[in-house]
Amino acid sequence: MPIINVQLIEGREEKKIAEVIENITNTVSETLDAPKETIRVIVTEIPKTHWGKAGKPMSEK
Repeated sequence: MPIINVQLIEGREEKKIAEVIENITNTVSETLDAPKETIRVIVTEIPKTHWGKAGKPMSEK
């Protein structure tokens, strides 16, 4: 059973998260010849204050 973890900065619409889950599921299913029912996608949204880039939190960008 494939398990895919995706980490994103918070703030995207639920519709977009659903699209990511669907697209990842389809791609993994096709690539691995795995039934979609066996594929798990976990999306974790990270607060901008907890995501750093170039030494600064994204909340300061």
